[in-house]
Amino acid sequence: MESTEYKCPNCNADLKFMPDTQKFGCEYCSSEFTLEEMQEINSETEDTTPNAEQIQEQQNFEEHTNLYHCASCGADIMADDQQTALFCYYCHNPIILAGKLTGKYKPDKVIGFKYTRENAVNCFKDWIKNKWFVPDDFKSQEQIEKMTGLYVPFWIADCRVKADLNAIGKRISSWTSGDYEYTETKEYSIDRKADISIEGIPADGASKIEDLLMESIEPFDYKDLKDFSMSYFSGFFADKFDVDKPQVFPRIRTRASDAGRKIVHDSIGGYSSVSVSHESYNIMNTKWQYIMLPVWFMTYKYDEKMYEFAINGQTGKIAGTPPLDKTKLRLFSTAIGLITAIVCFLLGGAFLQ
Repeated sequence: MESTEYKCPNCNADLKFMPDTQKFGCEYCSSEFTLEEMQEINSETEDTTPNAEQIQEQQNFEEHTNLYHCASCGADIMADDQQTALFCYYCHNPIILAGKLTGKYKPDKVIGFKYTRENAVNCFKDWIKNKWFVPDDFKSQEQIEKMTGLYVPFWIADCRVKADLNAIGKRISSWTSGDYEYTETKEYSIDRKADISIEGIPADGASKIEDLLMESIEPFDYKDLKDFSMSYFSGFFADKFDVDKPQVFPRIRTRASDAGRKIVHDSIGGYSSVSVSHESYNIMNTKWQYIMLPVWFMTYKYDEKMYEFAINGQTGKIAGTPPLDKTKLRLFSTAIGLITAIVCFLLGGAFLQ
């Protein structure tokens, strides 16, 4: 049977048969499957052929979405055809209309903004007010006006994790009888095999925005997910995904494996110690949704470095690293040094009297 008959159930790339392992492997996301596993997965796969309504929605998206390109940093920005994008959300340089988008960039779902610009600005001012050593223009009105309401593209994955663990658990008990102390150690074989579903694992699909920054403003509440409509773009911009499923899958796999490991380890209790001899967490099948999540986003360039600041547009959670004005810090350190020297001098003179 030709290996190209199988698609990777995690990223949809072609699988190839690997003679050394006798498995089918994906060169894009590094997943591996036995023939039996692929047959089982294929028997459970649903038909994903778009229906007439979905095709019409893709066509409407193509007709009413403009793509703008920044020649300076390479960012691509989406906006509805009623709104003109004038500057890049990332580097703040002018951008030009680059044309239309294909239907593959149409999101499946979206969470609309709950935090207004006024809410976001107040959050930023509260966050920055006690940070003494930031450059003055970082908190200027001109800089604050660069804060952009941006829909960030995210891949949301539901993963089926096949877990296998072997370990030795020890139970140690001690007691005293007469003049003697006794210690008893009992060893138990621990085996865990599980088929675990991990749902709603997010990974942003925008290369210009730091992954850690987006993870820092999680979680988003998926109960607010709605079917995508261009009306959500009104008054906001959207980043076009440029990191596809095979590229984000390593991040998804790590988070799914970590979640599966926690579930398995939490099921092991009542032992004084546990020594794991073998454990594996294989992602057997991944179902994807491409969604847009609301973020108030701002960048600031200082000392040839770009600083990013973000607010979760649904919950108001803030993340970012403020720039450090080294001149302010030096002046403060010098002032503290002078004050310390004066105090020591005065105290020294008082002791001499």
